[in-house]
Amino acid sequence: MSIMDSFNKMDKTFRTLIICLIVLMLLVPIGLIASGTAFGEWGPDELQQAVGYVPAGLQQMTGLWSAPLDGYDLPGDHETIPTQTPGYYVSAIVGVIGAGLIAYGVGKVIIKRND
Repeated sequence: MSIMDSFNKMDKTFRTLIICLIVLMLLVPIGLIASGTAFGEWGPDELQQAVGYVPAGLQQMTGLWSAPLDGYDLPGDHETIPTQTPGYYVSAIVGVIGAGLIAYGVGKVIIKRND
């Protein structure tokens, strides 16, 4: 069975969701042309500058987690948009797969609980 056969047998709603996710993943590098930082992705220093203070809880948890692809960037020196783009795509793919696996797991638990 080919990928297209599997795709054609999918539920219409699920197929639409897959198409939307693919389109959104292709559009991910658009963020590279925006100035400043993405909304809600501020570090304590940027939050201090924007609103004048850093909540105590955020200050305490600052070093707790280190992102695997910090700044959506692959290891190495990437100064231009074309060299930064692969990191954005990898981040999008990892995020979609991670969220999909979590949703799948939660769905399995809910189905098992309802049986």
